[in-house]
Amino acid sequence: MAERKNRNRGFKQLRVWQDSVTLFVLVNRILKYVSYNYNKPKSNTLDAAHSILRNIAEGYCRKSPREYLNFLNYALGSSGELLSGMIGFQKAEIVSEIDFENFDTLHYKTENELLKLAESIQKKIKEDDWDQNYGKSE
Repeated sequence: MAERKNRNRGFKQLRVWQDSVTLFVLVNRILKYVSYNYNKPKSNTLDAAHSILRNIAEGYCRKSPREYLNFLNYALGSSGELLSGMIGFQKAEIVSEIDFENFDTLHYKTENELLKLAESIQKKIKEDDWDQNYGKSE
């Protein structure tokens, strides 16, 4: 498969985006066989996981660093929603301790990467270090 690259697709190089994709895949695997009785919370939890990677990408593709930061904050909100959903599944013994631990390890890593990226964007805003021509300063 051909790798198509342009500035707008640069988010694919971000470790936090890559880890959020892996996190979504892991959550999907863990919840795959959850009973139909839990379809709504399962769907909401998967949506929260998917929202993280979508918001990172959408924010990256915005021209304004303030918009980017807004979308990173949305991703952080979805991260909290995801953690809360998975804790609920674990406490209700729907998700095993081992699966939850694997999830929590990757979730924690991804959440910290999001926080660091948001801090970096805040610093660029404060220092007015942003290329307004659809690119980040080098």
